[in-house]
Amino acid sequence: MDDLAHDLADFITAAPTPYHAVAEAVRRLGAAGFTEQPETGPWTGGPGGRYLVRDGTVLAWFVPEGVAPGAPLRVFAAHTDSPTLKVKPRPDTGAAGWRQVAVEVYGGALWNSWLDRDLGLAGRLALYDGSCVLVDVHRPLLRVPQLAIHLDRGVNSEGLHLDPQAHLLPVWGLGVPEEGDLLDFLAAEAGVDAAEVAAHDLVVHDVAAPATLGGSDEFLAAPRLDNLASVHAGIGALLAAADDPGGVVPVFVGFDHEEVGSNSATGAAGPLLETVLTHLAGGFDARGAAFAASRCLSVDVTHAVHPNYTGHHDPAHRSVPNGGPSLKVNANQRYATDAPGAAAWRRACRDAGVPTQVFVSRNTVPCGSTVGPILSTRLGIRTVDVGIPVLSMHSAREMCGVSDPAHLAAAATAFLTDPVP
Repeated sequence: MDDLAHDLADFITAAPTPYHAVAEAVRRLGAAGFTEQPETGPWTGGPGGRYLVRDGTVLAWFVPEGVAPGAPLRVFAAHTDSPTLKVKPRPDTGAAGWRQVAVEVYGGALWNSWLDRDLGLAGRLALYDGSCVLVDVHRPLLRVPQLAIHLDRGVNSEGLHLDPQAHLLPVWGLGVPEEGDLLDFLAAEAGVDAAEVAAHDLVVHDVAAPATLGGSDEFLAAPRLDNLASVHAGIGALLAAADDPGGVVPVFVGFDHEEVGSNSATGAAGPLLETVLTHLAGGFDARGAAFAASRCLSVDVTHAVHPNYTGHHDPAHRSVPNGGPSLKVNANQRYATDAPGAAAWRRACRDAGVPTQVFVSRNTVPCGSTVGPILSTRLGIRTVDVGIPVLSMHSAREMCGVSDPAHLAAAATAFLTDPVP
């Protein structure tokens, strides 16, 4: 495993939820000398690195010495959330002598990928005093058991059929479930009084460690590559850009809730990024010119060509692992890329010495979308969509090329420091 892929594996392990991803990002930013900009406090202008946190979303930026408000902005946008199973407000349930956890599907998860896995539980506990405490049970705690083939003889020929209400409930013990059992357990894990826990945001996660595979260790298998691979690259690129920003202001944002549409106070459709960029541009009256000179890189994983399903891909626009991050293009604006944006991306890749590919979805297979079109619409900033190729997107465990995290970070650093108008 090369160094950056190894560091990505560490980042993913430390970030089973968006709240943990933000905490790990803040830890890295703080170690590099960035300081917090409290959302409820006065704006801190002037040179230096700052970050702002709200729940599962983090923004960070670096203002170089001698750069006045209104300088061109170079924005790297990703998202911190991943498809998973989210614990319901009243989690204690069960049947036939089993204790289970009530969950609902978050995002477009591949349901079958959560079966027969060792699962942990992580998230935040909200206390009556208004504070939140992170919790991560990073060991085998839960399991969603699949029905034995003896009891479902047609499963291989007729396909697996899952009812998300009935068939995705994890087991975690035996006996009669009692209300409060799970929260009592988690409060003890977090070191807080269970009576002080007023609410929670909790999700399950695969506890198997990231690993390399392949004859030459050319692949990385891990949970939450969508989209922690991009968050990790963006933080690294911002820190690298802070060493030589080239007269522009580099900005990073990792949004929550992309997997469910971004329509939240902490999603890409919310006001957070616009508020910060308006400050950096010198205020509302000055931001029009600044935004017009700015660019945004929307970074989310893309589909690697699947060797068993090549007919699902456009034959001339296939992406392969370790071939570099892909430029994502869609005529119907599911991606925000246009020709000038594509040129800026290719220039960044050329300057960084990084290979790049192009992904266009097959005409008969509609593509997903990203935060890119949302941000370009909301801000009017030219935006280009890119991402590293992965297999098994939205599975509990995905796979990418071991070299692509470094390719992405290098190209992103060049993009964040590009002075070309």
